[in-house]
Amino acid sequence: MVFANNTLEDIDQIFALYDAAVAFQKTKFNKYWLPFDRKMIESEIHEHRHFKILIEDQTACIFSLSFDDAIIWGDDEQNHASIYIHRIVTNPIFRGYRFLTYIKNWALNYGALHNKKLIRMDTWGDNQKLIDYYVQSGFTFIGLKQMEKAANLPDHYQDISLSLFEIKI
Repeated sequence: MVFANNTLEDIDQIFALYDAAVAFQKTKFNKYWLPFDRKMIESEIHEHRHFKILIEDQTACIFSLSFDDAIIWGDDEQNHASIYIHRIVTNPIFRGYRFLTYIKNWALNYGALHNKKLIRMDTWGDNQKLIDYYVQSGFTFIGLKQMEKAANLPDHYQDISLSLFEIKI
């Protein structure tokens, strides 16, 4: 298992994995991601914040990081001392590998190298199965946050309730 940055050459596969994730979300829950802006993903790639997990040279999982998430978490001191994991997507042929555990362990090391104090995540406020999975994976449930319209967030964040999680590095 190897963690690596995605490149622009990976972008079509990234969007194919997002499409597969949305199809899966639709079978499991009443909410799902809306299409992502290609420029947003390209920006994450250029900024070395979009990652893949490779298993035998196959992309098994993708995710992105952010170093500031004030729209969701507020503009407190902890916001600047945190890394934020977003859009974890498992390639359907690797479903069941429980990549969150590997990502969490990788992020603990990554965060320590970058002098961060917390890893933070969010999900829909009423997705109990995913909430339980995050807590079982070692994250602390912080609480709910009611979102309003925000131009700088993907469309599926508009006017929803989010569950917030963090783990200390």
